[in-house]
Amino acid sequence: MAEASVLSEQFLRQLTAVGEVDILIGVPTFNNHDTIERVVNAIQIGLTKYFHRERCALINPDGGSTDGTPELFKNASVKDFGMLLTSSPLRTFHRVTAPFHGIPGKETALRTVFAAADLLRAKACAIFSPDSLSVTPEWVDGLIRPVYREQFDFVAPAYQRPKFDGLLVRGLVSPAIGALYGVAIHEPVGGEVGLSGRLACHFLEQDVWEQELTTFGLELWMATTAVVDQYRICESFLGPRIHAAKQFGPDVTGTIRQVVGALFLCLDRHEAFWRGREGAPQGLPLFGFPYNVALEPLRFNRRRALDTFRSQLEQLSPILEGILTPQTLLEVRDASQLSDRDFRYPDEVWVKTVYEFAAAHHRSAINRDHLLQALPLLYRGWVNSFLQENQKADAERIDRRIEALAGEFVRLKSYLMDRWTAGTGGER
Repeated sequence: MAEASVLSEQFLRQLTAVGEVDILIGVPTFNNHDTIERVVNAIQIGLTKYFHRERCALINPDGGSTDGTPELFKNASVKDFGMLLTSSPLRTFHRVTAPFHGIPGKETALRTVFAAADLLRAKACAIFSPDSLSVTPEWVDGLIRPVYREQFDFVAPAYQRPKFDGLLVRGLVSPAIGALYGVAIHEPVGGEVGLSGRLACHFLEQDVWEQELTTFGLELWMATTAVVDQYRICESFLGPRIHAAKQFGPDVTGTIRQVVGALFLCLDRHEAFWRGREGAPQGLPLFGFPYNVALEPLRFNRRRALDTFRSQLEQLSPILEGILTPQTLLEVRDASQLSDRDFRYPDEVWVKTVYEFAAAHHRSAINRDHLLQALPLLYRGWVNSFLQENQKADAERIDRRIEALAGEFVRLKSYLMDRWTAGTGGER
């Protein structure tokens, strides 16, 4: 059963009144006034449309919103919902909202969801982002059905993204996980996820909840832990992913510190697993039918990014010399001297850059925060190169280009293993 200390008294009291459920959906929130009604209405319709015979609960661990988000969650209703219930009445449906117990943060909110799943003995669970502008009732079916009907334990989302969106995941995180963990997960840090009740309990029992890993990298830890502990994993196509802009969201440096920092910590935690496996990554079963809709491509100021890359490269040289090998740093410097038209950050150099950063992070070759603050500059260089090469490419060609890059991550895995226990960046 759930640890009482994980749940606030208010949450525990409400959940105890619910009893057992078949399906549990959690929507953690913090000041999501503008989008929470849309998300709750889509979930409510999805449960009614696809799972009206199941006992369902929708819970809202709130991090202390001051904009009325919990009240909107509690009172959200769908126009003509009564007519929908008449044609497909829900067996039971509970909606619970309360501040969660502990330090505000996503890790505490999701731990609350896992504890609720344990307490309510839920068979299938899903977690939804509270700020989605593109959520539909079909997302409920896409995340729950593979667990509830097909006995999968972890459902990673698959999205259609605007052109050049998600390059940090597509060009670093996902191919690194594929090469090292052996599973091609396209969205290992997706905002939505489905999971079995038993996997939720397994996550709850892990010893990571007071560690830095879950502070910023919980979704990535969940995905890699499901792989390492041999749970059944699949993907589900949800369609376009459009989120509300956040006024104070993390910049590139903050995002890399969170996401790539979590990846590096997972590599430390799962070292015995990834060092012991060989071969190309395996594809995952995909639920749903991928389709494309017209999405406005993202815009980047390539000239400014390239000027920043060139001007700051030498300033960061003292730090980079403690991370990169002399050969890799030389190749990066050579690339910076190319003209705007000819600028390229070759795949091999990019993969070696990532792997050398991972190895230096593992060895704590320099302060880890300083290391992660240096990586965004090189990431901007790679992004600039990728955009220059693919500015006129369609989605299919970009997918092939990403597959080729992923192949380099696989080919150079032995390089990471060599660097993992080597000396500082300047030593071989």
